Amino acid sequence: MAHRIMTVVGARPQFIKAAVVSHELQRRGTFVEELVHTGQHYDHNMSQAFFDELDIPEPAANLGIAGGSHAEMTARMLVALEEELLRREPDMLLLYGDTNSTLAGALAAAKLHVPICHVEAGARTRSMTNPEEINRICTDHVASLLLACTEANLANLASEGLAERSYFVGDPMYDAFLEYSKLAREPQLESIVDGSTIDVPPAFYYVTCHREENTDDDAVLESLLAALEGLDLPAVYPVHPRNRMRVAAFAQEREYANIVLCQPVGYLESVWLVNHAEQVLTDSGGLQCEAFYAGVQCVFVLDFVVWPETMVGNRNQLAKADHEDILKKLAAEQVIDPGYQPFGDGHAAEKICDIIRERF
Repeated sequence: MAHRIMTVVGARPQFIKAAVVSHELQRRGTFVEELVHTGQHYDHNMSQAFFDELDIPEPAANLGIAGGSHAEMTARMLVALEEELLRREPDMLLLYGDTNSTLAGALAAAKLHVPICHVEAGARTRSMTNPEEINRICTDHVASLLLACTEANLANLASEGLAERSYFVGDPMYDAFLEYSKLAREPQLESIVDGSTIDVPPAFYYVTCHREENTDDDAVLESLLAALEGLDLPAVYPVHPRNRMRVAAFAQEREYANIVLCQPVGYLESVWLVNHAEQVLTDSGGLQCEAFYAGVQCVFVLDFVVWPETMVGNRNQLAKADHEDILKKLAAEQVIDPGYQPFGDGHAAEKICDIIRERF
């Protein structure tokens, strides 16, 4: 008898991880998986484009829930996901990462006594001001099966009394990066200012910035843009939908000459940009890991560490949204130890499916 799995996704990093795991579940033929998309990332370039280019199974339902405060979004998702769980009656709920979609799925399933498998369990920033930290901790403590991307994450789970249901599998995003780097393609960029098509510069920094810590305060966002304008190479900056209008307004006022402000790019295009960038500047937990996988130096614009495993040999460094600090970190020389790979062996999806099968 095939085992029924309901997978909840809602944001870019989850689409990427779900791609490799869903393909492996399909390959085995002993699972029936239904994807439920909460709609947290609703923009075509942030959502449907990923499903198309990564050949992710079409969602059985798209809840269309986006926007509002953390409480509003999570509450709406909680109600809708409870309905989906009651309708579909899965044997297990599969969750990825630390978004509001993940937390809502965990709470709904726990109250209905549906077993929960959490991939990327045990990640900790030690910052309770970070909304995702709350999501991670709550999800881990109600989940039945905790699958860690690194040994350090596994140790975090053990320290919280969760060792008996925890396993180290590696990061499925590493699986995806290795697989899709072979298919990556150079993007044609579309300006957010005038809609024109822009070629990727011969040498460039790749920038993403979407966290509320960096985008909700105009002074911080303006400082970051000023830092990018002062870099020695053009900065390719695909702008997240949540702050597109404000960035475009800044650009019209100041006419940045060194920043390529463009629409979000697809995953294959993003992988190409990571692999070809001089360096990466980001506040994305996923993109800093992808830079690490590619051996491209990264500057992480935030006040706390998300993936301490990447903070070795100046391969990933914290920086403030400040011109001087960013330039200082970009000037540091990175040292790569070819034998150091804390994110597994590129076969995380297989191990995830093995463990799920054993638990069933």
